[in-house]
Amino acid sequence: QVQLVESGGGLVQPGGSLRLSCAASGFTFSSYAMSWYRQAPGKERELVAAITSAGGSTNYADSVKGRFTISRDNAKNTVYLQMNSLKPEDTAVYYCNAARRALSRHEYNYWGQGTQVTVSS
Repeated sequence: QVQLVESGGGLVQPGGSLRLSCAASGFTFSSYAMSWYRQAPGKERELVAAITSAGGSTNYADSVKGRFTISRDNAKNTVYLQMNSLKPEDTAVYYCNAARRALSRHEYNYWGQGTQVTVSS
């Protein structure tokens, strides 16, 4: 069964750091691009960071560029989001996503249940 389990969320002060982890199982992790999304109350879910299946390329939302780093360890079936210099506006539920487009053009998309990150003094 496909499973994505986020961990590492919690309460942190502005300027602090947090590392989120997403443990994957039930699919070929190394074949999937991985992403972190977040959703704050009253706002749409937004892409925070993405990384290609082999980890060779990354993308970040402008709002987190230079502060967040996405990485993956395919041997551990885990993707990470290192969050530094956190701001109150980073407060949201953070979701892990796995995505793959097959040669048939069929799309596969899996989501974790999310982990709460609260940045407050």
